[in-house]
Amino acid sequence: MVNAPELRVEGAAAALAPPVLQFERVAITLGGREILSPVDLQVRRGEFVCVIGPSGCGKTTLLRAAAGFVAPSAGRVLHQGQAIDAPRRDVAFVFQDYGRALLPWRTVRANVALALEAARVPTAQRGDTITRVLRTVGLTAHADKFPAQLSGGMQQRVQIARCLAQQPDVMLMDEPFGALDAMTREALQDELARLVRDEGLTVMFVTHDLDEALYLGDRVVALRSNPTPELPSVAALVDVPLPQPREQIATKENPEFLRLRRALYHYLGRR
Repeated sequence: MVNAPELRVEGAAAALAPPVLQFERVAITLGGREILSPVDLQVRRGEFVCVIGPSGCGKTTLLRAAAGFVAPSAGRVLHQGQAIDAPRRDVAFVFQDYGRALLPWRTVRANVALALEAARVPTAQRGDTITRVLRTVGLTAHADKFPAQLSGGMQQRVQIARCLAQQPDVMLMDEPFGALDAMTREALQDELARLVRDEGLTVMFVTHDLDEALYLGDRVVALRSNPTPELPSVAALVDVPLPQPREQIATKENPEFLRLRRALYHYLGRR
């Protein structure tokens, strides 16, 4: 039997940029069960942080707390030093179920406009923003189609475009590519990586896919199930020192990618 490499806590790279999101001793109890306990985590500006862990360990709950959808039972979440106690325009959330996230009676253009309507942007000022974000995600030619006329990958791009229309500095993504086929998933991974670089976004990204976490992430946060004060939710923070930009074949054949993948696989397997 081959011994699994150990997961190592992040190194000096964690101090490269100021934090945009901060989780300070965040604990969340739902239905009498402690889901998260206690989380201390900083997400740096421009960083892509992927969150993995066993089913039911609180990955989505952590993301929802950062979005202001769920209030911590203890501790607090900060965005640029201010406590998050409600949804806010500069923190956007991309849901896993893109079908339900879009309004089927609205065109692509009108779905993107929802973000601007919610922000009470005057109608006369919406057109340029909508045109820009649709161009950014490659949907200009599909602006007047309805969601049912689009593939799953294109529907997810509409949801991403709607979030970009908010002009956020943080994007929270809950397994956004989980329901897509492998080829579409890889294409959208590359599009997202480009988008993050071009737009200067900070991203927290929940996934069950270890390859996806290592391919996209600058760091990977590994959560454990059934946390306690002695064994808190964050089991490990792992730096991913792989060259950027990444490439689907070359990156996944990199020895460091394979080493980290093996370590994370054994971590999840033990749990």
